[in-house]
Amino acid sequence: MGAGAKHWLVFVDRLLATLVHLRRATTHDVLACWFGVDRSTITRAVAEVWPLLAERGCTISPGVRLRTLAEVIDHLGTDGKTGIIDGTETRVRRPAAGRKDRDKFISGKNKQNAVKTMVVTDEDGRVLFCSPTKPGSCADITHARQLGLVRLLADGPAVEILANAGYQGLGAQTDGRVITPPHRKFKKNAPDWYEEMHERQRKAHSSRRIRVEHGIAHLKNWRTLTRHLGRREHMSHTVQAIRRPAVPPADRGPGLGTAAVNTEPCRSLRRLTAYRARAR
Repeated sequence: MGAGAKHWLVFVDRLLATLVHLRRATTHDVLACWFGVDRSTITRAVAEVWPLLAERGCTISPGVRLRTLAEVIDHLGTDGKTGIIDGTETRVRRPAAGRKDRDKFISGKNKQNAVKTMVVTDEDGRVLFCSPTKPGSCADITHARQLGLVRLLADGPAVEILANAGYQGLGAQTDGRVITPPHRKFKKNAPDWYEEMHERQRKAHSSRRIRVEHGIAHLKNWRTLTRHLGRREHMSHTVQAIRRPAVPPADRGPGLGTAAVNTEPCRSLRRLTAYRARAR
């Protein structure tokens, strides 16, 4: 009992090292130099804090967190808000030659090796849920069905979910609760009046659904989700660990837009430098 090396970093330092690693993809060697510890200490700290961040969920209000898709659907139904879903991909390393599943991660949309996750936001663009990842070859609608979205919408409260054309077909399975762009009835030689009507309906749907793109953009500000160079099996924990708190852009105060998100790591590094200087 009690055997083994003791922690050289307090929990605040371990948390800060993990966030800097996820935000800027800083190597463990560099973090070890900043904190004045061995590389193995940083590796162990990241491995311990990573699962804690993945399990924290998304903050809706003080003391209220959403961790599962079922909790998100219940929250949207209780508050009478509209949900928006979309899939996003992260580029990953290609499996080694000779493996049977080497082509499983090739995305049909981006023509590259990637993993896919489904993001759910509300009508204000607040990220409410990030699903575990699937290989890039998995279709968006298949991923949604595997997550149990159809069952949750059929058995749960009446919720309006906006989605893109990749989810066409879920509307019929959920009694119209999933709304996708309008189908095009005329394939060729469409009348001018129909072209205008179809374009107007498509733009109206797109203007409501664009909020989910804003939420995904905030996630992609983390360099780990720009291109993941680690193990593919760790991507699910990575995506769920860096979910930003569910705070809409309008509530972040003046001057706290995308620029503030980009400069947040710089402030963290300055605080880290000052903290380490005082400790010495």
